[in-house]
Amino acid sequence: MRFADRIEQLPPYLFAQISKKVAAKKAQGIDVVSFGIGDPDLPTPEHIVDALCEAAREPANHRYPETEGLPDFRRAVAGWYERRFGVTLDPDSEVLSLIGSKEGIGHVALCFIDPGDVALVPDPSYPVYEIGSMFAGGSAYHLPLLEANGFLPDLDAIPVEVAQRAKLLWLNYPNNPTGAVADLAFFERVVAFAKRHDVAVCHDGPYSEVAYDGYRPVSFLQAAGAKDVGIEFHSLSKSYNMTGWRIGMAAGNARIIDALMRVKSNLDSGASQAVQRMAMAALEGPQDCIAEHNAVYQRRRDRVVDALRTLGLRVTPPQASLYVWAKVPDGMTSAGFAERLLDEAAVIVTPGNGYGPHGEGYVRLSLTLADDRIDEGLRRIAGLPALA
Repeated sequence: MRFADRIEQLPPYLFAQISKKVAAKKAQGIDVVSFGIGDPDLPTPEHIVDALCEAAREPANHRYPETEGLPDFRRAVAGWYERRFGVTLDPDSEVLSLIGSKEGIGHVALCFIDPGDVALVPDPSYPVYEIGSMFAGGSAYHLPLLEANGFLPDLDAIPVEVAQRAKLLWLNYPNNPTGAVADLAFFERVVAFAKRHDVAVCHDGPYSEVAYDGYRPVSFLQAAGAKDVGIEFHSLSKSYNMTGWRIGMAAGNARIIDALMRVKSNLDSGASQAVQRMAMAALEGPQDCIAEHNAVYQRRRDRVVDALRTLGLRVTPPQASLYVWAKVPDGMTSAGFAERLLDEAAVIVTPGNGYGPHGEGYVRLSLTLADDRIDEGLRRIAGLPALA
C-alpha cells in the first residue's frame, strides 16, 4: 500500500511520545513522575458532573448532535463572554461548539490554507497549529518567541513578502509552553497587522481562567476590531478540569465561524449534547471552583519555581497557564536535560525543542499532578549530582 506524502512527513505527536516513554519505564517496574502533559489531576466539579448525569438520561441527547451545537449552549457561551470579558457575541452566527478546541484548531486551516499557502506560527508553540497547516498543504513561517521580548512575536520583523503571502496568523496567550501573557495593546497591534496584510487571526485562549497573583488575562476579542479579522478558540478543559469530556468553542468573526462549521459538518457530527448541557452548567453555574483550582496550582507553581531556582535553573514564575518554562543548565540541550532526568531520576519533563526550534534551551513542567508527586519529582531532581 502507498500512504499519502503528508503521513510520511508527519512527525510523531509530542505527547504521544511522552506517554510511550512513561509506559516503557512502568513496564520495567520503575515508578515515573511525569511533569509532561497538561492534563488536570483535579476532578471536574460535582455540580458539572451532576448536570451530565441528568442530561445523559434524556433520550433527545442520545441522537446525533448538530454540528453548530445546541442553541442553548451557544447562548451560554455568548453570556459567559459578556460577563467575563464584556464582549458581545451573536450566539447564532458568532459561536460554534467544538469537540474540544483541538478539533477546531486542526480543522480551521482547511478554511484558509490552499497548497503552497503560508501560516504564521509562533515558535515555540502548540504543535497542532503547524500540523493543521501542513495537512491543508501549506507551510508554516515561524515567529520566534524570545525571552527578551516577553515571548511575544515581533510582528514588525516579519518580512513584507511573507506577510503578504500569509493567510493565517496563530496566537496563544496565556501561552503554552512559555506561560507568557499578552495585554490588550498587543492584541490591538495584531488587529492592525491583520487588516494591513489581509490575514485572518486565530487566537487560542484555553488558559484565560488559569491565572495567579490576582492577574486576569484578557481576550483577543476585547481588542477593537478583533471580530473583523479573527476568532478565538476556547475550551472548558483547563478552566473546569474537563479534558476528558471534549468540549470547547470558537467565537468571533461570523464568516470564519460559518466556514469552520461547513468544514466540520462534512467531517464530524458535533459535540455530544449531554456534554454540551454539562458545559452549560459550568459556564452558567457557580464559578468558585476556578479560584479554588487556581489556589492549588499557584501553590504548586511556587514550589516548583523555588525548587528549580535552588538547583540553579533560571525560571520566571508564570502569571497564568499550567506550566513552568525553565532554562536548562548551561552546556546542555533541551533533549539532553530531559533524557538525563528520565534516565537518572525517572522524572519526565517536556523538552522545549518539541514545541519548535526556538524552544531549544528550555523544558516545560506541568503543574497538573498531585502535590505528593510534585514533591517526589522535585526531590529526585534535587538528588542528581552537578545538575547546574
